Amino acid sequence: MKSISVLLADDHHIVREGFRSLLKADKNIEVVGEADTGRIAVEMTKQLRPDIVVMDIAMPLLNGMEATRQILDAAPNTKVLILSAYSRDDYVDRVISAGASGYLLKQSSVALLGKAILVLAKGEVYFDPAIVGCLGAVQSPSKNTDVQGKPKSKKSLSSREEEILQLIAEGASNKQIASILNLSIKTVEKHRQRLMNKLKIHNTAGLTRYALTNGVIEDGVRVTQI
Repeated sequence: MKSISVLLADDHHIVREGFRSLLKADKNIEVVGEADTGRIAVEMTKQLRPDIVVMDIAMPLLNGMEATRQILDAAPNTKVLILSAYSRDDYVDRVISAGASGYLLKQSSVALLGKAILVLAKGEVYFDPAIVGCLGAVQSPSKNTDVQGKPKSKKSLSSREEEILQLIAEGASNKQIASILNLSIKTVEKHRQRLMNKLKIHNTAGLTRYALTNGVIEDGVRVTQI
């Protein structure tokens, strides 16, 4: 039987080390790489084409949600398992919308991680038992879904706008954002202005609050360093 290749994406080295040690005990699973930012996780997925990416939702430079979208665009056969400290239904909603195949709470991930990976490798989905009720609510038509049962977006931000919003909220300057995204400063300024106009928010503090409220970043996020 071919080993299930796994990429670990978490910005804490000690967490990745713990997961690697845990998964090493399963002969059916092989950890093929580690990433400490969402952006690196996307690039490593393109190179390694792992079967599963275990993705922390609160990743610097590119959060787990947007990284998941980019990973699935680049490698449709790869499955993404999201890890989060939150069981809120809007987080589960966004995971499903992003295309992830599973969601684990961090407090239970050690016990369930191996099982979840094996389930995803079979082409099935796996959600933490603690959020099954939330999953049912998301999948059923409600005030948070359209007439087809699809999650409604609070604001229709483009993928690029989501990236720039996160970087602004993490404390990056226009120059830093331009360097990270390989854009000109003028292009970043245009995206930033478009983002502010769309959200009707015209200062960095307001954008940061919006990012926190809508799960683009989480409390305690590190300030971006280049």
